[in-house]
Amino acid sequence: MAKKLELKFTNADGKTVTYSLDEPVEPVDTALINQAMDEIITQNTFTSSGGDLIEKKSARIVERNVQEIEL
Repeated sequence: MAKKLELKFTNADGKTVTYSLDEPVEPVDTALINQAMDEIITQNTFTSSGGDLIEKKSARIVERNVQEIEL
């Protein structure tokens, strides 16, 4: 089972932009995630096709369980 931390932002066009990070540290430090997301916006670290990131939308841990089917 692979886990990812998804950071979701709203860009200047009002669209959602998601950045995924593999193998997040758990338990999650909410204050640290908030600080990192604020810094990404302040430093204009990333851009998107819809313009700059302008606000935090959400953050979540996503766990993916893949089961191969033999054909």
